[in-house]
Amino acid sequence: IISFLCTLPFVVVLELPTLQGAWDEAVAEHGFNDLMKNILLSGFFFYFYNECAFAFTASVGAVTSSVLNTAKRVIIIVVSSIVFQEAMERNTVIGSAIAISGTFAYSLASKAKPAAKKKAE
Repeated sequence: IISFLCTLPFVVVLELPTLQGAWDEAVAEHGFNDLMKNILLSGFFFYFYNECAFAFTASVGAVTSSVLNTAKRVIIIVVSSIVFQEAMERNTVIGSAIAISGTFAYSLASKAKPAAKKKAE
């Protein structure tokens, strides 16, 4: 709520003058019913995604969820590059390699950690 209240004045000042024109253009291009259906479906699926993300985080923990979310983003970048046949820039490849390596190292460390606890007991 705080972030909403902080950004609201900027939205009103910067976006409000262009809102009516953009809305009219979208309605003309897609139709009011289709536009409203897409807005409502987008909101519903975003809500459902957040519910699933919270449930997943509660079951596996925040760190694991964060690591897997990073891996998901890298996988999306790499797969998109392959599917759309776009060359990945050097920095993208380096960043993807670092993220994949970090995810792999985390998975190895999390597997080794329970084994160390069992030996101590």
